[in-house]
Amino acid sequence: MAMGPIQGRGHNGRRAPMAEINVTPLVDVMLVLLIIFMITAPLLVAGVPVNLPDSRAGALDQKDQPIQISLDETGKVFLDDQEVAEAALADRLTELATTRGTGKDAPQIYLRADRGLDYGRVMRVMGELNRAGLNKVALVTMGEEKP
Repeated sequence: MAMGPIQGRGHNGRRAPMAEINVTPLVDVMLVLLIIFMITAPLLVAGVPVNLPDSRAGALDQKDQPIQISLDETGKVFLDDQEVAEAALADRLTELATTRGTGKDAPQIYLRADRGLDYGRVMRVMGELNRAGLNKVALVTMGEEKP
């Protein structure tokens, strides 16, 4: 038995294994996911297709999650993305007012109505909102395109 150095453990031209993880592929994957979410997020805003009228007014600030009421070109009413029968609209709005509040505590209501819809139809929905005590109503329009 020799008392010399152990063979195979010295500097025989091999490198020591890397102890670090390469994060470049991780960063690449995260950037791709970020781009995908940036592209798909605007598509998730409204589920009911409505042809909105044009307006020169700016967008409003949002504090809480607003409630969207949509009227499509046929006059059907949608509360968020669920269709509501005209006969059940008053009850649904009253239920909404009791759970979310009225007056100063009322939730923000965004009313989206198709531009070809009868004005009286929109006013009937606004009247039901007022009767239920939901008076923070904003009409949604298409913004003016800047050149």
